[in-house]
Amino acid sequence: MRDPYSLAVITASVRADRIGPTVTRWFLRHVDRHTDAVVDHLDLAELDLPENLAGGGDAERFTKRVERADAFVVVTPEYNHGYPGPLKTAIDTPYEQWRAKPLGFVSYGGASGGLRAVEQLRTVFAELHVSTMRTSVLIPNVHDAFDDGELRDPGLAEAALAEVVRQLNWWARALAAARADRPYDC
Repeated sequence: MRDPYSLAVITASVRADRIGPTVTRWFLRHVDRHTDAVVDHLDLAELDLPENLAGGGDAERFTKRVERADAFVVVTPEYNHGYPGPLKTAIDTPYEQWRAKPLGFVSYGGASGGLRAVEQLRTVFAELHVSTMRTSVLIPNVHDAFDDGELRDPGLAEAALAEVVRQLNWWARALAAARADRPYDC
């Protein structure tokens, strides 16, 4: 396996008034304390991924970046008890490129902190043979949680971030070694 491994961080919200970039920047500022992974940030608002999944736009470029990644973190809001539609398009654009790789979540929203979106995403990623981390970073009441780009009360979120990344570090290396030993063809 390449050492350090490649970690793709995906910002899922594409809304004009989104707070997702603030959450992602917070994660990116703190992740390097817990890993030596090389981070590739993919902001879905900056990509043209056709909803009909027919290719074109940035579909090939996005698929190649997913293929190169050894692990993923999805930074997602919860909208109406679910995850954003553009994230589903992004998930469905590649296919086998997701397989046998680990994924962690950073979610945000109202009182639940995006938990319902994460639970839905676990089932979607399971179908793609992605190993999701049990621990997630949940940021409840996100619009009140940040002050000048940093969490007002960072304790729980920073502890969860450290645990998610610790799990990703292990799984990324273990699954990369397994894929190198025998290609995953299930």
